[in-house]
Amino acid sequence: MCGTDAQVLPVTKTSKPSSVSPAPDHEPTDHHPSDIIINLDHGDPTMYESYWKEVGEKYTSITIPGFQSLSYFANKKNLCWFLEPKLEEEIKRLHKIVGNAVVENRHIVVGTGSSQLILAALYALSDPLNDPNPISVVSAMPYYSSYPEMTDFLRSGLFKWSGDARCFDKEGPYIEMVTYPNNPDGVIREPVVNRADGMLVHDLAYYWPQYTAITSPADHDIILFTVSKCTGHAGSRIGWALVRDEKVARKMVKFIEVNTIGVSKEAQLRAANILETISLSCQQHKPRDLDNFFECSQRLMAERWKKLRDVVDNNDLFYVPKFPIQFCNFTRDFTETYPAFAWLKCKEGMDCEKLLRGHKILTRSGKRFGCGDEYVRISMLSRDEEFDLFLQRLSAIGGN
Repeated sequence: MCGTDAQVLPVTKTSKPSSVSPAPDHEPTDHHPSDIIINLDHGDPTMYESYWKEVGEKYTSITIPGFQSLSYFANKKNLCWFLEPKLEEEIKRLHKIVGNAVVENRHIVVGTGSSQLILAALYALSDPLNDPNPISVVSAMPYYSSYPEMTDFLRSGLFKWSGDARCFDKEGPYIEMVTYPNNPDGVIREPVVNRADGMLVHDLAYYWPQYTAITSPADHDIILFTVSKCTGHAGSRIGWALVRDEKVARKMVKFIEVNTIGVSKEAQLRAANILETISLSCQQHKPRDLDNFFECSQRLMAERWKKLRDVVDNNDLFYVPKFPIQFCNFTRDFTETYPAFAWLKCKEGMDCEKLLRGHKILTRSGKRFGCGDEYVRISMLSRDEEFDLFLQRLSAIGGN
């Protein structure tokens, strides 16, 4: 089953797709809007630029003198010896303010984005088993499209991709990736296989108030977060793991030590500064010129999803998921889920990625997520002008 546990909007009519031609990789900057390629394949979070421009340099500017951060080490006494103390402090502070994860009695491991931490977690869980065969890695379909590629890229003897968790029936240990809200469909996930010899990695990149209701603090053995989707600073390449078991945390640190000998201190310090600013914006007595980051971001996501639903409601080709309203402990109010991606389904029998590409909209095919080509994943995090142009073209495809 490739859809979603959420409800979907109905489709009532049919339409003939337009012809398709290959699209270039880069957008023209001096052409008519109809010539522009809209790339919504990647989750590039440029939507957040407007907020950070409004904030300006007053709260986010940092200066790093030439003599600072020369050493490999940030804190030799810390299990994660390359983790900047300021970043550790701000990670704990923000999680406590938002209430989306337990940080007490947890080891924090910083990585070059959550991508590196995923591989570090797979290594840390599989290496101690000394199994002669690679440990199976699974995730319920539709799963994050990078999980298969990342797992099998180096053809490791420690672990291998074994597909949809719902179809997994192999005996022995396994690792299940649990993503919530799920990428690509935005559904809140739970483990599927549920066996005693299973190990879980919870990828919570989108468990922040702008995307979904914060219903309880996540309390799992390994939880992954990333600055990219929390704050929009994807280019800084900073992620972190909250790890319960010390031995697992040490193994993850060892992986990163061998892989990159730590994580950029400059990127960590910038991330710490950004997280500090967000925490400040959430305070009851915050500065008047600093808007609440999560309130602003959620408002923008809600507006975008409303616009998309308006187009789909009046369109004769597409489905998009509809999500239940839940109470959010952070906002103290009821809210919908506003995922960072739209899991769009074309009318049955249509190649949705090919259809949209013919209208100069680049998306990621459902086949990359273990599903059929009638599905595509569409980023909701582009700049305003790109998102509005996307809606115009999507509306025109249906013949409205």
